[in-house]
Amino acid sequence: MTQPDSKINLSALLFILCLASSLVPFMGSALNLALPYINKDLSLNAVMSGWVPTSYMLTTAILQIPCARIADMVGRKKVFIWGVIILTIFSILSGLATTGATLIVYRSLAGIGSAMMFGTSTAILTSSVPNEKRGKAMGIIAASVYFSLAAGPFIGGILTQYFNWHSIFFVSAAVSLIVAIGGYYIIKEDWKEEVKSKFDTVGSILFAIGLSSLIYGFTMLPHLLGFVFIGVGIIVLLLFSAYEKKQEFPVFNMRIFLGNKVFRLSSLSALINYSATFAISFMLSLYLQYVRGLSPRDAGLILIIQSIVQAVASLKSGSLSDKMSPTFLATLGMSIIAVGLVGLCFISETTSYYFLGGMMILLGLGFGIFSSPNTNIIMSSVERKHYGLASATMGTMRLTGQALSMGIAIMAISIVIGNIDLSIAPHPKFISSMRITFIICLVLCLFGIYASSAREKTHTNK
Repeated sequence: MTQPDSKINLSALLFILCLASSLVPFMGSALNLALPYINKDLSLNAVMSGWVPTSYMLTTAILQIPCARIADMVGRKKVFIWGVIILTIFSILSGLATTGATLIVYRSLAGIGSAMMFGTSTAILTSSVPNEKRGKAMGIIAASVYFSLAAGPFIGGILTQYFNWHSIFFVSAAVSLIVAIGGYYIIKEDWKEEVKSKFDTVGSILFAIGLSSLIYGFTMLPHLLGFVFIGVGIIVLLLFSAYEKKQEFPVFNMRIFLGNKVFRLSSLSALINYSATFAISFMLSLYLQYVRGLSPRDAGLILIIQSIVQAVASLKSGSLSDKMSPTFLATLGMSIIAVGLVGLCFISETTSYYFLGGMMILLGLGFGIFSSPNTNIIMSSVERKHYGLASATMGTMRLTGQALSMGIAIMAISIVIGNIDLSIAPHPKFISSMRITFIICLVLCLFGIYASSAREKTHTNK
């Protein structure tokens, strides 16, 4: 295997990639606190409110693998820098949005830049860091993500309460600009393929149609049209899989995915984990503000507990995954998350804040222990030439899982509450929708524990 490139200042590169990786979780966690204010200012109902974060994640999930394939052809640095620039532009426009429709459109377009950035960032890191330091570097990246998640509710709550929700986008755009400038000067290599290949346009279109139809249909359940979209999505994705097997230059190398058990199960574990966890902060943010009457700042102080614990745990677990079984660590993390979800299923209108804090600690510990080792397994299970695919697959699983998780939340809200303003929804109905969401997430998490533990006999560190 070729050694990582030595021309890059690894500390500076890690700093830039940490900033880049922090952008989206910061904005996402900050926006969760701002959603009640966005709903009020832009007159969004319960379902439309869910589409503010979901539209962004859907676009990113659809385009991440095609963008990674393009990056392999034209250069990862080029695609990374242009992705950050696009993200910066549409973050500014999102901050200037005056209607719910335009905000959702701008968030969708920002997802294009995010797909370009995240489809290459992990591959750039993996290509630059020696194997024996890879787990630690990924732990640092994961820690930065969770520190930004921790900062998001607190800073987002302050920005929303003392300025307005628009300021969240402007702050994110300023950080994006720093990443673009820093990345241009610090990243020295492009890591593009030596052999020219054709871009798989048909495969990319099939993937986009299949995935978007699947996730959109999921958010429309239990309506009949939702089942129709889900059916169409599944059929198109099966056609995509069959088509990709026959291509010389596929956008998604199905032979690696189907032939590499560790890669397949690790990717599935990531998908299930994010499906089971992402909607938690969304639902709890609405619960703390609508049901418990907390300000954005005070709600953020409760939600920050999970993110701080995640940051510390991920930093430690990243280093541990270089020395002991990452499969054991990832499975342990998923099991702890399941225990936390059991506790969340019993939340009521009068639940103690100490109990909520305890559940936040459990969830943060579980997710922090899971994330870095699972990433290390995925990137270590493929050859260097497939880092781009592995990075994009991991990102797609993350964003697809997050979109599915939001789909679960939107579905539960739609079934129990209906398409009305959340501020006038009866509290017992909202709590019922929240409990349904957490129960479904718990079931998914149990499947995730099995998928994570099933690879133990196959995995060997590289």
